[in-house]
Amino acid sequence: MGLFNWFTQEVAIDLGTANTLIIHNDKVVVDEPSIVAFDRATNKVIAIGRQAMQMEGKTHDNIKTVRPLKDGVIADFNAAEAMIKGMIRMLNGGKGWMFPSLRMVICIPSGITEVEKRAVRDSAEIAGAKEVYLIHEPMAAAVGIGIDVEEPMGNMIIDIGGGTTEIAVIALSGIVCDQSIRVAGDNFDSDIVNYIRRQHNIMIGDRTAEKIKIEVGASLPELQDPPADFAVQGRDLMTGVPKQITVSYTEIAHCLDKSISKIEEAILKALEITPPELSADIYQTGIYLTGGGALLRGLDKRVASKTKLPVHVAEDPLRAVVRGTGIALKNIGNYKFLMQ
Repeated sequence: MGLFNWFTQEVAIDLGTANTLIIHNDKVVVDEPSIVAFDRATNKVIAIGRQAMQMEGKTHDNIKTVRPLKDGVIADFNAAEAMIKGMIRMLNGGKGWMFPSLRMVICIPSGITEVEKRAVRDSAEIAGAKEVYLIHEPMAAAVGIGIDVEEPMGNMIIDIGGGTTEIAVIALSGIVCDQSIRVAGDNFDSDIVNYIRRQHNIMIGDRTAEKIKIEVGASLPELQDPPADFAVQGRDLMTGVPKQITVSYTEIAHCLDKSISKIEEAILKALEITPPELSADIYQTGIYLTGGGALLRGLDKRVASKTKLPVHVAEDPLRAVVRGTGIALKNIGNYKFLMQ
């Protein structure tokens, strides 16, 4: 058994719709966009992660870029498998040497079906994993921001990722009640694309929309330290020529309003179905925001004014889930909530 352990390499993977992160030996070694570029003729993988991201929206007929995950679950099985394989190869500097055997902990959305769960496990096994453990994202996020999940104390976690928003109340190493909605970062991007097409008659791509979200994204029309206006280039729909406009954070706050309201509704719904004892705990501890969506300016204030509860944004919210998955990997024997 000791020899087997010596040969086994352990990795923790946060398989996200927008980004995939891998922890190996307590360090985040891979932090790449979840995207793969294929050659259409041979179906060979040309690029993975950041390289493939640079190609997105700029490809010719022979190259196609695929996002293997949609709404937090695997939508394209072959692409997901190629992506996991390629990212594991990045662990050792891209050398061909594969680990003799891999033990993986992968996090999955809490609203996932058995079939989708099976797809994650199968693609990990085909990519070379001998043992695969699964952990729910809100659970991993709670562990990652330093909450003691085994205590009989209620904590509410909201993880706003790329494809799904996970809202969960956690106590005694388990999820007591959860809401998983498919409104998250990707929806924000498409809201921005539609708004700029309607309002300014300019067509922009998803990558530009994401850039706008990062630079001037906001959830409140009035902020204390507002970001500067951002210059956006795109194709004018009236004349068909490239054009530049500037957008302000108030515009973006208005166009994201509907999507953020859906997230607020889901938060209230989760609070409604929380047992009263845990509600009392949440009143004291407040709500924790993690995931990339937590970085949206003013979101904590907006959720706080809606729920009348204290809202804390985790430090480095983008990596909270993968940190928690890494901690779970080290405590595989002790954590009951790891699913095999």
